[in-house]
Amino acid sequence: MRLDGKTVVVTGAASGIGAATAEAMAKAGGDIILADLSADKGEAHAGALRKQGLKATFLPIDVGSDAAIATFCKAALARGPVHVLVNAAGFGKAQPFVDNDQDFWQRVVDINLLGPIKLTRALLDPMIARGSGKIVNVASDAGRVGSSGETVYSGAKGGLISFSKGLAREMARYSINVNCVCPGPTETPMLMAVPEKHREAFKRAIPMRRFGQPSDIADAILFFASDRSDYITGQTLSVSGGLTMI
Repeated sequence: MRLDGKTVVVTGAASGIGAATAEAMAKAGGDIILADLSADKGEAHAGALRKQGLKATFLPIDVGSDAAIATFCKAALARGPVHVLVNAAGFGKAQPFVDNDQDFWQRVVDINLLGPIKLTRALLDPMIARGSGKIVNVASDAGRVGSSGETVYSGAKGGLISFSKGLAREMARYSINVNCVCPGPTETPMLMAVPEKHREAFKRAIPMRRFGQPSDIADAILFFASDRSDYITGQTLSVSGGLTMI
């Protein structure tokens, strides 16, 4: 699976799934734009990839900010056309719904749903004009089956799944593929913030008896970004070690 000659935007690329995805796509020959709120980590990861002889540039973004999205897209498009967009940035924490406040709800929805929608819209017109493109949205199995303690997060990720399907129908005539990857429990900073006893319960529930690694998710994203998936659109792929099988 190669991405030679393709420019790829990956949000949330400073850590976790986004970082693993940026690395996998750079190794596949892509010219990667790493996008993240954390400038220090993003620059460091881009620099590490360049030291390996790979193509990587960091541009800052806060997917919860309209102004930051606009600034990012102007800079990204000034470098040339974007062929692949991976919306991997995410935010959430385990907390009972009744303990959430409205500021928390808004941040969860802004980053996990509205941010990807806005960034996609900002980068979509050149893809339509060119008649090709790949969009991969990273949702969550929480958005497919629900997750206790992540109620609003589940709702936002469920919305992202439905958005992906709707957009896939509209964009198919332009040969733009839109697909969704749903990680199960994966060893990322978000999971490590969950109390250990809850993490162990998660692990026991996974048929493969291990958490996913960011690279497991990155491989699925790379497939959807590559020409191996040219006749696949509007699909939702769970990468969860068998935790969900629907």
